[in-house]
Amino acid sequence: MNQKFRSSCPITTTLDIVGDKWTLVILRDMVNGKSKFIEFLDSPEQITTNILTDRLSKMVSSGLAKKSIYNPRPKRYQYELTPKGHDLLPVVQEMCKWANKHLPDTWVPPASFMNKR
Repeated sequence: MNQKFRSSCPITTTLDIVGDKWTLVILRDMVNGKSKFIEFLDSPEQITTNILTDRLSKMVSSGLAKKSIYNPRPKRYQYELTPKGHDLLPVVQEMCKWANKHLPDTWVPPASFMNKR
């Protein structure tokens, strides 16, 4: 992968990969066991199919996720996090802790999510 980044700042380069509205939500869903396109569409945030297609493609091209065929006809793919994608989990968990502390109307993630490593 030979990505072009805005700068060499680690915050900026990370945001170039995961700083959109949906990538971390999809990552959360993968950590929680979702792997198929239809399962991601069923999340409460109601991502549209075109955005989901785009974000999954970007996650694969950036090395956060990999896709494999689970049904050859019609072609259907499943997605799973790579080790690079799993390494973002502590970041997402800390975001949850921050939101729970400072944004009172946020739901508390289950312990099974918060204790994963």
